[in-house]
Amino acid sequence: MRKISTDTLWDLAAAEVQNRNSDTSEDHGGGGDGAVSQRTVFIVGSKTGGKTSILLRCLDRDEATKPTLALEYTFGRRARGHNTPKDIAHLWELGGGTSLSDLVQIPITPLSIRSLSLILVLDLSQPNRLWKTMETLLQAAHTQLGKACSQTQAHAGAKHQASSFQPAARVLPKDYPDRELLSPFPVPLLIIGSKYDLFMELESDKRKVVSKTLRFIGHCYAASLIFTSTKSELQMSKTKSFFNHLAFGLERGKSVSFDSSKPLVIPSGSDSFIQIGSPPTSGVDIGSLHAKSPLDLWKKVYESVFPPESISENKELKDPAKDPQYSEPQVDSMRAQKDQELQQYRRNAAKSWKELELDT
Repeated sequence: MRKISTDTLWDLAAAEVQNRNSDTSEDHGGGGDGAVSQRTVFIVGSKTGGKTSILLRCLDRDEATKPTLALEYTFGRRARGHNTPKDIAHLWELGGGTSLSDLVQIPITPLSIRSLSLILVLDLSQPNRLWKTMETLLQAAHTQLGKACSQTQAHAGAKHQASSFQPAARVLPKDYPDRELLSPFPVPLLIIGSKYDLFMELESDKRKVVSKTLRFIGHCYAASLIFTSTKSELQMSKTKSFFNHLAFGLERGKSVSFDSSKPLVIPSGSDSFIQIGSPPTSGVDIGSLHAKSPLDLWKKVYESVFPPESISENKELKDPAKDPQYSEPQVDSMRAQKDQELQQYRRNAAKSWKELELDT
């Protein structure tokens, strides 16, 4: 019997699915003729940034959106042609903004990284929180990808080790702009700037700072970048094209837009540092910023325009056990009974300690 390196029920189930589909592809979630492709898309981003709404629209699901509870899973299916098996996209959505970033370890595993893509949704209407959200979530995902890769290499047999997935070794095409200057994100990355309709209410100069900064970040990580609003059918259609490219391997649309007065649409490999230019330093003395790297310089310039806000998302999280939308009468009544028993136990324990103190 072949030994399985995982030790949780979830990992065992995932390993079984992986084994059953091990012959479907040797590429990123690919699949030969008639074979079913399975890809994983992990969606993270700003709290209340519209992640769920965007996901439902991309899946053509007419459902009422609800706040994402911690980490939620769904899936999508799509046929590549008539009378062909439907490809499957495993879709994970992280709620809570940055407060639950530790949960990235659940979707990002040694079993998922070969077919994994990341979507980062940033709320354009909250520019003061944008950089911190981006930085925290990308760092958490990058760290977990490194751990998953190490686990793969440690547990893989000699046959698989030579072809094991290595996030740090993501190779860009030789003609990719600024190829030698970039730090490609370990897996395909799509950055979505959401709530573009509200973003347009900002001053023109401030919109340029946000647009230019996200272009620089996207290019640094060899990511695609698109601005969108769920209130615009045209913008959502373009967003859906990017989503389907990651989830089902379909071709992306050919739309490209670098104009900061319009929604940005920049597929990976379309931008360059020359096109982006230098940081928008109006009123900022670059020499006084003492930046350690180009990315750090852009961060300091950005935060001089949009001072970071304190994000107290941990305190804002609600107890799902008290949320009416998740009510379960039988479970809730038993929970209330156990809470009363716990309180009674604590009172009795406190009395016992006081009596013990008096005796001594």
